[in-house]
Amino acid sequence: MPEGPEDFEVWQENWAAVEMFLRCQTQWRVSMNGLLGFDYGALAWLFRLYEVEDPRSLLEDLQVMEGAVMQILNKESK
Repeated sequence: MPEGPEDFEVWQENWAAVEMFLRCQTQWRVSMNGLLGFDYGALAWLFRLYEVEDPRSLLEDLQVMEGAVMQILNKESK
């Protein structure tokens, strides 16, 4: 993981997913073996709180990001 923040570009069509991903950063399920994934109950609550118009599409976007993070961080923890 980088030691400090890095700038990166976010395409407009991905902005909602990035915003929600950052809101969910404290909602990971973790075991002794590493990250298991997001707490989907918490995601559903956040979707309602932020009045997400297309929750299915946003969830699919978040699952892609979730999978990438788990692959990287779980590999680093071994």
